[in-house]
Amino acid sequence: MRRRQDLENRINGILRVEQAIADNTELIEMGEAEGDAGIVSEAEKAIAGLKAEVAKVELDTLLSGEADANDSYLQINAGAGGTESQDWASMLMRMYIRWANQNKYKVEVLDEHPGEEAGIKSCTLQIKGHNAYGKLKTESGVHRLVRISPYDSNARRHTSFCSAWAYPVIDDNIDIQVADSDLKVDTYRASGAGGQHVNTTDSAVRITHVPTGIIVACQAERSQHKNRATALKMLKARLYELELQKKQEKVDAANAKKTDIGWGHQIRSYVLQPYQLIKDLRTGHTSTNPSSVLDGDLDDFIQASLAHRVYGGDDAPVEDIE
Repeated sequence: MRRRQDLENRINGILRVEQAIADNTELIEMGEAEGDAGIVSEAEKAIAGLKAEVAKVELDTLLSGEADANDSYLQINAGAGGTESQDWASMLMRMYIRWANQNKYKVEVLDEHPGEEAGIKSCTLQIKGHNAYGKLKTESGVHRLVRISPYDSNARRHTSFCSAWAYPVIDDNIDIQVADSDLKVDTYRASGAGGQHVNTTDSAVRITHVPTGIIVACQAERSQHKNRATALKMLKARLYELELQKKQEKVDAANAKKTDIGWGHQIRSYVLQPYQLIKDLRTGHTSTNPSSVLDGDLDDFIQASLAHRVYGGDDAPVEDIE
């Protein structure tokens, strides 16, 4: 039923655009026949105004992966560089939370480790909403920041790196078998705010999957049992995403368009000084308004990345309506 509703919504979106174009084209023809420039002008503006609706419909057509409709986990890790990188990690965390709020998604902070002086060392968010993973999956990679550091008394320019990694929250009907013998479970006291009970008991849980080296952690709940259950669910999601990634790599290799998204392969640069420019290095998409992007205005970058993944760099659809 969810799949049917999704398809109906996509079809209805296309039909709405087609009907609006047909209605306004008819108005233009009528206005030209009667010599009414006002009607022609209003109809042309209405057609031009359909660009946002067309972009939304186009974005929906790009979300056809088997887990695209699912909720998403998003893990952010600060790179080398101490306070500067940790501050950059907190900026990314804020950016994605604001993006989620703009898309009416719910956000839960599952794990967060604050930096010694400022920012965060790492965090894990759960973003809940239709197509959350499909939209966030192309955000996986290294994000590079260039700015005058507020933590440098000499006001020198610094370059910082952080990694972001999105992976889907798997449905209960997807069976992922994990042997207890493959798990290493550690408990520790939660960091940051949370009340006396959270900070004085070993309620936080860290699980290491020995065969793959994957590590997940959760400290969102006061109960160690609940945190363990959430962490195990996160681990299964990571293992599922690993299989999806292997499938995608096979497709990419077959098309000779493989793109590395691991640590050390930056996907986007955010330059705040000496000029202001954000550029996605995979698609070439740019923005000269970093403040807006860092406030969560990511949809244009996400759409360009999804189109690049589906169509390739040379075959991406044209943005403007002819």
